[in-house]
Amino acid sequence: MNTELLGIIASFVVTLLIAIPLGKYLAKMYAGEKIWTDFLKPIETGIYKLSGINPKEPMNWKQFLKAMMTINILWLVYGFFVLIYQDKLPLNPDGNPGQSADLAFNTIISFVVNCNLQHYSGETGATYLTQHFIFMFLHFTSAATGMACAVAVFKAFKDKTTTDLGNFWEFFVKSITRVLLPLSIVVAVILTFNGTPSSYAGKDKFISLQGDTVNVSRGPAAAFIAIKHVGTNGGGWFGANSAHPLENPNYLTNMVEVIAQVILPVAMVLAFGYYIRRKKLAWIIFGVMTIGVFMLMIPTITSELAGNPLIAKMGVSQITGAMEGKEVRFGPTATAYWSTMTTVISTGSVNGMHDSTMALTGLWQLLAMMINSLYGGCGVGVLNYFIYLIIAVFISGLMVGRTPEFLGHKVEAREVKIAAIITLLSPFLILAGTAISTYVFTNHLGGDWAVKPSTWLNNPGHHGFSEMLYEYTSSNANNGSGFEGLGDGNIFWNVTTGIVLILGRFLPIIGPVAIAGLLAQKKYIPESAGTLKIDTKTFGLMTFAVILVLNALSYFPALALGPLAEYFSMLK
Repeated sequence: MNTELLGIIASFVVTLLIAIPLGKYLAKMYAGEKIWTDFLKPIETGIYKLSGINPKEPMNWKQFLKAMMTINILWLVYGFFVLIYQDKLPLNPDGNPGQSADLAFNTIISFVVNCNLQHYSGETGATYLTQHFIFMFLHFTSAATGMACAVAVFKAFKDKTTTDLGNFWEFFVKSITRVLLPLSIVVAVILTFNGTPSSYAGKDKFISLQGDTVNVSRGPAAAFIAIKHVGTNGGGWFGANSAHPLENPNYLTNMVEVIAQVILPVAMVLAFGYYIRRKKLAWIIFGVMTIGVFMLMIPTITSELAGNPLIAKMGVSQITGAMEGKEVRFGPTATAYWSTMTTVISTGSVNGMHDSTMALTGLWQLLAMMINSLYGGCGVGVLNYFIYLIIAVFISGLMVGRTPEFLGHKVEAREVKIAAIITLLSPFLILAGTAISTYVFTNHLGGDWAVKPSTWLNNPGHHGFSEMLYEYTSSNANNGSGFEGLGDGNIFWNVTTGIVLILGRFLPIIGPVAIAGLLAQKKYIPESAGTLKIDTKTFGLMTFAVILVLNALSYFPALALGPLAEYFSMLK
């Protein structure tokens, strides 16, 4: 076994060793039990008093969602205007200009919804002020929003019958003070001591290996990069993201960053079981998710190590695998592992160029984001999986001739309708967006406002179609990675993906919280011999089958036109 494979095995094992105790800690913290971080209570109390918040005020699902949406809208408006006028504000040593209205619209939505699509380059499109006090600030708040909403679903099923889903503000603040901030500090310190910049100095001159003198941006990048991974945000301080040598200097930082982005999504799954005292259910969910991840990861690594068949036909040896778009210090194996983790989770950071990966790798990256519930983001992965659970319970109930029940509550028409709408939302946003952009491109519509659609694609044909499909898939999944052969820095892409970003984030959060609130207020039905048990391997396989069938039916035609067609054309 080569050392690169040992490296990714070690990364996954370390992730689990951190995530398991972290899951227990999260369950105790959100349940209000005594834990070692209680010394932070005075700080939290001060935040509540300053904000005029009563953290113990009970909220039903409507009040909970109202609080969540209100504060997110506020951040949206605040960030939009700061981005437009960033050139007139301090902390801009490199003299970067303000963003246009359409770019600011896309950018602020992208960061509020935990996507960080970035239709700008980090070094030149933002200032130190906006990088730090808009983007990094939203890295914390967007992750905490998802975690708080997940805990609301947890609480709905902890009590037998209730209308109280907890207090949004309490869950939100605790997520930052007791989870995101401490973990980010640890990661930031490691990055700083390994060469990642951590100052407010401007550009510095470096001599490249070819002898060229280049101006390289610096700034307080270490803290930004730490929370971008811990909070599964993914936005790069530098335009090349974690492929940049200052953002990800060596193999150690590469391991730290990929571990950082996985621990909270896994821990939140396990926390669900500890919180509602159904540990077996959490491990079944984790098992289903992990099987799905391995089914994407193994063929991805195999595809990259096999190299490019077109280059092989030219008689060029590819001993290390497909190296196009890869950093030599990481290699194809570590890059393939990262590409899997960053797409099954809604991180979107990259340590290599996804547009340069093999055709089948692109297929697995797209499918990971389309499913968007294998670990997923901070909290939202559990919420997305919850929708599949409700559908699986409904189908299973029909198959055995019983009224569908989930954790002692009847699943009726209203809950199933909400789940169905959320399930259909992603395919609609992704496929409708791709269809519109393909029509505009092929008919050369749009004129100047679309900046000549004929110049959108550097790679026409099957791969060009994949580039457009990837952009909407990434936007809907709140992922943010991209096939960068697409010229997306124009009004058309800024506006259309901005709409997909906001709908793809909040409706899949609102739906599960609403379902949980509706189920929680129903009369609790004790388990009996005829109760459909959802914490079994059989039901886990049923849920897995639902995930596979729904996504295959929704996306196979589009995938066949893009990465699959590209793959078979390479073999011709």
